[in-house]
Amino acid sequence: MLSFFQFPNKFEQYVAELEKKIEPRKKEIEEIVEYNQAKVLKAFQQHHVTDFHLQSSTGYGYDDLGRETLDQIYADVFETEAGIVRPHIVSGTHALAIGLFGLLRPGDELMYITGSPYDTLEEVIGIHGEGMGSLKEWGIQYQSIPLNQDGTVNYQEIKKRINEKTKVIAIQRSRGYSWRPSFGIDEIKEMIQFVKGLKPDVITFIDNCYGEFTDKHEPTAVGADVVVGSLIKNPGGGIAKTGGYIVGKEKYIKQISYRLSAPGIGSKVGSMYGHMIDFYQGFFLAPHMVGEALKGGIFASALLEGLGFITNPHWTEKRNDIIQAIQFDNAKSLIAFLQGIQKGSPIDSHVVPEPSKIPGYQDPVIMAAGTFVQGASLELSGDAPIREPYIAYIQGGLTYQHMKWGLFTAIQKMIDQGILSMDFLKKIM
Repeated sequence: MLSFFQFPNKFEQYVAELEKKIEPRKKEIEEIVEYNQAKVLKAFQQHHVTDFHLQSSTGYGYDDLGRETLDQIYADVFETEAGIVRPHIVSGTHALAIGLFGLLRPGDELMYITGSPYDTLEEVIGIHGEGMGSLKEWGIQYQSIPLNQDGTVNYQEIKKRINEKTKVIAIQRSRGYSWRPSFGIDEIKEMIQFVKGLKPDVITFIDNCYGEFTDKHEPTAVGADVVVGSLIKNPGGGIAKTGGYIVGKEKYIKQISYRLSAPGIGSKVGSMYGHMIDFYQGFFLAPHMVGEALKGGIFASALLEGLGFITNPHWTEKRNDIIQAIQFDNAKSLIAFLQGIQKGSPIDSHVVPEPSKIPGYQDPVIMAAGTFVQGASLELSGDAPIREPYIAYIQGGLTYQHMKWGLFTAIQKMIDQGILSMDFLKKIM
């Protein structure tokens, strides 16, 4: 692979030694992949999936056995009671919005205990934007509890601020556009137990985007009431063309299903036309594909750290999502890096991304997304808001080898623009 690039001769040896160094970490990932693959396969077998389930319904989608079975497979794999898996959910933000509007009523309070949520949730809540259609417009109150400086949850502040109106406690598993660590299953379990100890009837609501199959269990297995995510991220396995999922306790999923469609109809309708085989096959492939992305993230962290960049998580640290953050000294370096990721893509490799305003984001954002499915972040992609500190967030890679190719292309791009020098590379070899 390296013969396609203009790197110093010793760079190949450097990469080979790096591969040996990270091999134990890759083996840890493979153990998780094997466990999750078995869990998904067992669910398929227990529900006697046949090619009949892969056929699509039309119109109202009444009595769609494939859809109903897929809902239950998701519930079983997530170790919970019920699920909704639909192409009508257009993004992770949409899944979160459906869930929150389904659970909250005027006068209730939503509390985020993992700091401010991802940028696109701010308009859903009503923090920014016109407020039209937001939770705020519906009289739903909101507060977020800042994390401690070390990125841990501030339990003392939660205890101080939780009140009789607090209906939903939200936890964002992934880092979003922040430098904080992502949260693992054990940490989420601790959060759930703490808030339930303070207010047993509070609903725990987890944004699981980027986190599915990074561990042997999901948040619902440790007490979460509702978990949501996107199918063009981890659980779609790189196959799903659109869609999202919501899983959890049956009474809450029923409430949410009435928001998804209409009261009295809920999850009993919805044509899955053209999506069934993608959703089933994608979910089957997801444990393996997530494993490839995790191994790619470990390689990225180790390689870029060796080149002098600060990375988060460090390659030695446990991974709780598929995102790798890299800090740059300035906007020029960040932009060049992500332009290199785009250049290393199979689709639109000739396109040069530039920062621009994107709906739902407060700052200009640059996105490198040469993906088969638009916006699919289980495929190799990267993005960053153009603000200090200058941090790029890369994720995905349907194959470990593609992550390596993308990184080498990004390094070559930075050399071509004079951000990295050949002399510097020779010095660290």
